Amino acid sequence: MTRAPRDDGRRAGGPAGGVAARVEAVWRIEAAGIIARVARIVHDVALAEDLAQDALVAALTAWPQSGVPDNPAAWLTSTATNRAIDQLRRRQNLDRKHELVRTELERADPPETHDLVAAMDDIDDDILRLVFTCCHPVLGPEAQAALTLRMVGGLTTAEIARAFLTSTTTVQQRIVRAKRTLTEHDVRFEQPEPHERPARLAAVLRVIYLLFNEGYAATSGADWTRPALCEDALRLARILAGLAPTEPEVHGLAALLELQASRLAARIGPGGEPVLLLDQDRSRWDRLLIRRGLDALARAEEQGTPAGPYALQAAIAACHARAARPQDTDWGRIAALYDTLAERAPSPVVELNRAVALGMARGPQVGLALVDQLVAMDALPGYHLLPAVRGDLLERLGRNEEARAAFAQAAELTDNERERALLRRRAAGADA
Repeated sequence: MTRAPRDDGRRAGGPAGGVAARVEAVWRIEAAGIIARVARIVHDVALAEDLAQDALVAALTAWPQSGVPDNPAAWLTSTATNRAIDQLRRRQNLDRKHELVRTELERADPPETHDLVAAMDDIDDDILRLVFTCCHPVLGPEAQAALTLRMVGGLTTAEIARAFLTSTTTVQQRIVRAKRTLTEHDVRFEQPEPHERPARLAAVLRVIYLLFNEGYAATSGADWTRPALCEDALRLARILAGLAPTEPEVHGLAALLELQASRLAARIGPGGEPVLLLDQDRSRWDRLLIRRGLDALARAEEQGTPAGPYALQAAIAACHARAARPQDTDWGRIAALYDTLAERAPSPVVELNRAVALGMARGPQVGLALVDQLVAMDALPGYHLLPAVRGDLLERLGRNEEARAAFAQAAELTDNERERALLRRRAAGADA
């Protein structure tokens, strides 16, 4: 799992050179697992995050002198665990918690680096507990999603703000308040009982979906995709599918992520540049993931209930997966599925995607009419894909000067370097 070490999105400072880069790389990969492991011991996710970051600072100080340990994640977890013990010892009236920590540590073996790796075998379950804890019902939906994306997905507050189409300050406030609320309500680090899960499942599905989306199309940075985030989200979705085998939307989400992940390799060109769907080499699509996705979609449909938003999106992705060539795509069915999705889960983003489908199925003028309605309503302020879609439709209509302006506007709105370069190339091409 990837995660930036500070709540304002700044990377941790430290000594220059290869060791500092290794510390950063280990942190970005392992932070969520470390937080989850420590949270299992201290039963406080906010405290667990603080202790994990303290361990990171210790690594930045120690590793340049001692060298990077053979098992850096275990070293960080061990250090955070020891700091948890020290923290609890300094508190008054916490004898019961101190004994609980001691018992947990004895049960998991002493926190020595070489032993701790074996004790981390159930890390996926710990991370899932962390997701359910962040999605506790004492938090509102926005706080649940922001906290989970921050602590589990490792997104910076700026990235989360882009995902929610809101400000960084708002996201920071949500995260701070969410941590405080969990502490005030003494929310323990544990999976809910089976009868409690349905009420929290929708929030969990939502944050896994957002986590995958950030990996599939990064909101900022030098890379268009962040495959590690997609892998994390996909693993969580698979775990949930095992825990809730009769929940159609769980299988729907798993199907959607499997099918979308199948295209990851084809979305990037040899120089790291984005490759759009209709230009992708479909021989690079992962057939195993497609098969897994279609199987998961079948399980969702077997439950006999009307398709929910994730199952509908999976059905749309399946239309692309089944098309051997772009011209084989059943755009009529995709447009019909978007019509249904717009009825069951209406949102401006769904309408924008529906405009794309209508533009392919019934002509660009039809799609453009819907996009212009969204523009007139100011439905997606600051959302770069709105002018990007509008530019594509205008270009197909031969209105190149307007398309150039739309692509240029989209380029200014995105914070992703690769996507900005693509949009500027499209603006230049439309102007030619």
